[in-house]
Amino acid sequence: MEQINRFFNDSNEVRHDADIDFSQSGDYLEAIRALSRTTYQSLYVINYQNRGFEYVSDNPLFLCGKTSEEVKALGYAFYFQNVKPEDVEMLIKINEAGFKFYETIPVADRKKYSISYDFNLINSRKNLILVNHKLTPMFLTEEGQVWKALCVVSLSSNTSAGNVILSKDGSDEIWKYDLDADTWEKSEKMKLSSREYEILSLYTSGLTINEIAERLFISADTVKFHRKKLFDKIGVNNIAEALSYAKTNKLL
Repeated sequence: MEQINRFFNDSNEVRHDADIDFSQSGDYLEAIRALSRTTYQSLYVINYQNRGFEYVSDNPLFLCGKTSEEVKALGYAFYFQNVKPEDVEMLIKINEAGFKFYETIPVADRKKYSISYDFNLINSRKNLILVNHKLTPMFLTEEGQVWKALCVVSLSSNTSAGNVILSKDGSDEIWKYDLDADTWEKSEKMKLSSREYEILSLYTSGLTINEIAERLFISADTVKFHRKKLFDKIGVNNIAEALSYAKTNKLL
């Protein structure tokens, strides 16, 4: 239990007698269950009041050979069983830095922010799988602490753990966390050119290079040219990684 408590920050302690507007949540889990049936991503909900998982979807990516109910019952103990040990320490550091940043945000804006980072899961075959994890607050206490948060897990398009980014809905500004310096650096979201956006969007429909070229009235070589520029811009090696990056970073 003491190890698990390291994932929780005093600034976001949601006591059992915390002032919470319970009507804000309603029967929200039905909506999340419906969403989980429409996506390849894994979803789960953290309840900071009881320091556990309130919901875990059935997507096997995040389960590491366990059932969703088993992961739900484990809560944060799941991380100590199925995350690379050095990545567990990294996650605790990110968690602390994220909540410190969160204290600087006006309460009215806190639901608009999401934090994203990559870490290694150890699957049932003892293989490492690099995943991207995005956490977004859903419900707050009256004082502005996170009561419940939605977490989305998908395969990472990066090659190593870390890559911590805080973003605000409706804003082009992002903050990147430097794990070594323990500092946040402000920058702007990656932007696609109109042609890059068109090509990437058509790839999501399953079209081939020749079909995309025909649809856009350009040559196949021109499609390849823009695709190469896109790969270089976002630092990926193939279209699968590009699509994963675009979805994770809301470029589409």
